[in-house]
Amino acid sequence: MHIIVRPSIAFLLAFLSMAVHEQLHAARPTRVPDWVQDAVFYQIFPERFRNGDPQNDPDHASLEDPDAIPESWTITPWTKDWYARDEWEREMGPDFYDHGVFHRRYGGDLQGIIDKLDYLKSLGINTIYLNPVFYARSMHKYDGNSFHHVDPHFGPDPKADFELMATETADPKTWNMTAADRLFFDLVARAHSKGIRIIIDGVFNHTGRDFFAFDDIRTKGNRSPYVSWYIIHSFDDPATPQNELKYQCWWDHDTLPEFANSGDGSDLHPGPKKYIMQATRRWMDPNADGDPSDGVDGWRLDVANEVPNRFWQDWNRYVRQLNPQAYTVAEFWSDAGDYLRDCGFSATMNYHGFAVPAKAFLFDQRVGATDFGIMLDQRMHEHPRDVRYGLQNLLDSHDTPRAASMIVNGALDKRLDYINHENFDYDSSDRSSPRGFDQYDISAPNRKQIDILKLAALLQMTSVGAPMLYYGTEVGMHGGDDPDDRMPMVWDDLEYENRTKGPRGLRPGGNKRVQVNRNLLAFFKNAIELRNTEPALRRGEFSVLATHDHRQLIAYDRTLGDERLIVLMNRGPKASAIQLPEGAISATASLRPLFSTNGKPASLRAVKSKSNVWTLGAPPRTGGVWKVASP
Repeated sequence: MHIIVRPSIAFLLAFLSMAVHEQLHAARPTRVPDWVQDAVFYQIFPERFRNGDPQNDPDHASLEDPDAIPESWTITPWTKDWYARDEWEREMGPDFYDHGVFHRRYGGDLQGIIDKLDYLKSLGINTIYLNPVFYARSMHKYDGNSFHHVDPHFGPDPKADFELMATETADPKTWNMTAADRLFFDLVARAHSKGIRIIIDGVFNHTGRDFFAFDDIRTKGNRSPYVSWYIIHSFDDPATPQNELKYQCWWDHDTLPEFANSGDGSDLHPGPKKYIMQATRRWMDPNADGDPSDGVDGWRLDVANEVPNRFWQDWNRYVRQLNPQAYTVAEFWSDAGDYLRDCGFSATMNYHGFAVPAKAFLFDQRVGATDFGIMLDQRMHEHPRDVRYGLQNLLDSHDTPRAASMIVNGALDKRLDYINHENFDYDSSDRSSPRGFDQYDISAPNRKQIDILKLAALLQMTSVGAPMLYYGTEVGMHGGDDPDDRMPMVWDDLEYENRTKGPRGLRPGGNKRVQVNRNLLAFFKNAIELRNTEPALRRGEFSVLATHDHRQLIAYDRTLGDERLIVLMNRGPKASAIQLPEGAISATASLRPLFSTNGKPASLRAVKSKSNVWTLGAPPRTGGVWKVASP
């Protein structure tokens, strides 16, 4: 039996590198609010979470390009088979992805989130991350037409809101509080009353084409006072039938014109910068009384690295003037350590340090337990201590395939080599969706694959950093990359059509029923409760104790003062055990099983030899947690 026990040579080398990093950044002032160490995030895509008010549903005129969409367009029924197409979609063309799905609307809104706050509270989460809620034509709202108004179709009176918004100018003194804005702050107040914080998405690199400044350019051409806000290559000539307006846009998407930078490129243009600061204050201190308790608790910043650093330095400084306890998290997909320090963000969405290693070891089995442990250690120590505990530890998001589908399509099971070895094909190849890969498996996860999802969730709840769930993961939702990762939430009080269809000739295998996986939901509640009740899991130190590559075992601990928890993860297909290093646990201590991903803590093994060496074991594809008790 080959057992790899810490400390190994590789680990010692990694530790020396970490120690140097610690000394370099030990004395830096904190920019991470204390509360985020205790956060359990829940990400909500508003249009797809819950339709709480059908009276405010989007209409044909509200779509991105209504002239290109048949007049027969209607709201898509919430419970319809995702891959079944409506008549208006078939009118557009034969392809699921090219003809219709991106124009679908399901009617999710703020009232739906309010209606489900008790559900979220019962789940155990305490912080909501909302994808963009500001007015925009798309379903994803990353094409903001206003940064100071909630989308009217998320509120109770869209018609009146649009009429009110039409009376405003760029001057904040003219800005009104719409019905949708008021409902948003009602959501914030109700969430706060339940002990739930809210952070929102800030998209400050680009706008939609109906954004007031860009719309003025479309109307007035080079006479517009906002010409310098954007990078305009050519203006429209009204004397010709074609539209000659050309401008710089985000990744060549003409619906997303980009803001211009300052002359030297070190900052955002002063016009949009001033506007963004004004809009930021509106959401953080809505009544401008200096008390931020009625505003949002933080921000997630979209494509942050595409906006100049000086803007973020000033913006983060201003945010903390408004609320010293505000949390700002940047979307950054690689090593973000230096970037966060330079720009002043609290943390990053931890794709690099958590999601990618988790995929490699748990989903794909392409990295052994030893290397997995080293990756977790090294990438965690790329950040100062306070930042580590504020990192958003996610498995998936609106920008990736869902975790369950990553597992179903695991690289080892499919016998596929990686296209991008550096990040283990985490959302980086055409294989992440049936939209670009005709062998993509759209099936629901089977029982063994659900076991792996539970292991991954346990890793989230027991690692350094704040776990973040993507809506629906807890009930078993699955799907490939955009748009299939943005299906309507599955609720217990709704009856869904079976998923029997598929795109581009594909068909799902296995279970085709669409319903809440109650066993999985109960597991998530218990796993979150474990984190919420054990301070060591939220604030304790982390160290890898032992690994076994052949058996796919890793054991690590979390320690806070006298409290110590030990976690064992068995990714392998057989019941397996691992021996801990001599002296890893005091000879007089005992181990009490607290939690097991199979729901049976009694199935965990903990045996002490006569020489006081402990061996821990777990059933196949099972993780366990023990509490170390001293006499």
